[in-house]
Parts: sequence; structure tokens; C-alpha cells
Amino acid sequence: METPQDTVRELGEAEVVWPMGAILGEGPLWSPRQEAVYFVDILGQKIAAFWPASGTGRFWELDEPCTWLVGYADDTCFLAGLRRQIVTLRLGERGVHLQRRFPHPEGEPVSNRFNDAKADPWGRVWAGTMDDHEKNPTGALYRISGKSMARVDAPYIVSNGPAFTVDGHTLYHSDSALRRIFAFDLSARGEIRDKRLHIQFTELDGYPDGMTGDTDGGLWVAHFGAGKVTRFDSKGRATDCVRLPTPQVTSVCFGGAGHRDLYITTAARDRRDDPRAGHLYRLTVPYRGLPHHPYRRHPRHD
Repeated sequence: METPQDTVRELGEAEVVWPMGAILGEGPLWSPRQEAVYFVDILGQKIAAFWPASGTGRFWELDEPCTWLVGYADDTCFLAGLRRQIVTLRLGERGVHLQRRFPHPEGEPVSNRFNDAKADPWGRVWAGTMDDHEKNPTGALYRISGKSMARVDAPYIVSNGPAFTVDGHTLYHSDSALRRIFAFDLSARGEIRDKRLHIQFTELDGYPDGMTGDTDGGLWVAHFGAGKVTRFDSKGRATDCVRLPTPQVTSVCFGGAGHRDLYITTAARDRRDDPRAGHLYRLTVPYRGLPHHPYRRHPRHD
């Protein structure tokens, strides 16, 4: 287990590509077919999409918060986490169409909500819940395999940022409130074991938020409250840093040609006087990011 280092390579400052002012921008993902970045504004109750080629974006408004999106393998719709349930939804010109609802996980307190999720290379989705007041350890990590959902790890105060290594056999997951990123061994059948502390943030580092991986084994972590994204190697050592001009950095994904464009979401919550907060940022980096893995109705087991 390592702590973030002070001596890292500075890759530059990310620039705004869409000044959209999200209250709590989160969960970006790159769609190769649409050549677009999709993400959510949890507190703004919106889904957003940005097309880099044209520099344009649009919103879909919802009746409740959407906390994350994972694309389907056929790229026709999304698996989405609402406040207390998981649904299948389709984005249309006239709005959002809910198509299927998954059973609500049992034993979740009414004060909990879903927070973040990603699919592994086999098509299972790993989704976490959190205490909406960010105080009590009532959250958990769930595995969604096909139509079934199982609680696989607990407790968490603010579960966050699932991410995977390039081979899929290491799962990273954090408790933002405790400033801790954990690593698990992950089998092709979706079994996790050997939970261990991988990275411990300090107060100066802010809170670990959304994460993603690269093809060289790096883990890119958004620092909520510290205005940066840090790349860590497989040993948990900080190697590179991307700066942002606003502190509330929420999540990251790779996209664009060769998956070398790092897209970064931010939050304007409690920062109404900060004109740089809540926007979508981008920086091209000297690494190749991992693609967004889709949800599969029938996960692979190879």
C-alpha cells in the first residue's frame, strides 16, 4: 500500500471542452459508435452527451437523479442507476424512455442511494451504494450478472469508482469518505477475494472519486477537493498528474482516437461563484486508456 507522492510528472492543465455547469457531473463514458462522451449530472437530474467533432452537447432531463450509466453490448440503450433502483433506459430525441426495472436490492436503508458503477471485461456490472448524508457505513458493493444482483462487499460510507486492470483480474473500489482505495482479486466467474488497501489519500489529496485504467496498468483517480487527476502504477505509486482550475474533480474516462483523450467531469455544488466549476474538461495524455466495457445480458466466463 502506498500514499500519493509529491514528485510526479505534470502532464499539464485540462481545458474546458463543454462549459455546461453540472451541479454534480459524474460517470463519464466514451461511446465509439456515437463518438461521444456520455455522463450524468446527479443533482441536476440530467443525462448529458458531448460530441467532440462538432463541439456540441445536449441534455436529457429526468424526474429523479441518475447516478451512473453503463452501455449495453449492442449499444442500443444503457443500464442506469437511479437513486434506489437500476433500470434499462433509451435516450431519444423526445426524452428518456425507461424500458425495464431491476429488483431493488434488499436491506438498503432509505437514506442510501446508488453512486457509481462500471462493467468488467466479461460484462458484469459492479455498482456501489452510499449513505446520502456521507456519514454512516451503510453502503455496499453489488455485482450485477445478467438479471441477478448480489451484495459482495460491505460496509462503505461512500462507495466509489469501480475500475479494472487491463486483464480484468484486479478490481479497484474506494470508500471516498475514508480516503481509501481498495484492490481485489477478480476471477472470470465474477468472484472477488483478497481485499487489500491499495492507496491511502491524505487530507491534502482530497477524496478519491471516479477512476479508470490504462493499457500500461495505470489507475487514474479524480481528486475531489484537490483539483487534479493522478495516475498511479500497479504498486499504487503516483507517476503523473493532470491539473484542473477547479477543485471538485469527480470522474474520468478515456476517449477519442486511440483512447488518449482524458475526459474529466467536475462539480459546481457549493461553488456557485466559481465560473470554472461543473464543466467537462479534456487533456490528451501519453497513455492509452482502457475502453468502456458494456453490460452483457449473458456475461462471458472465459
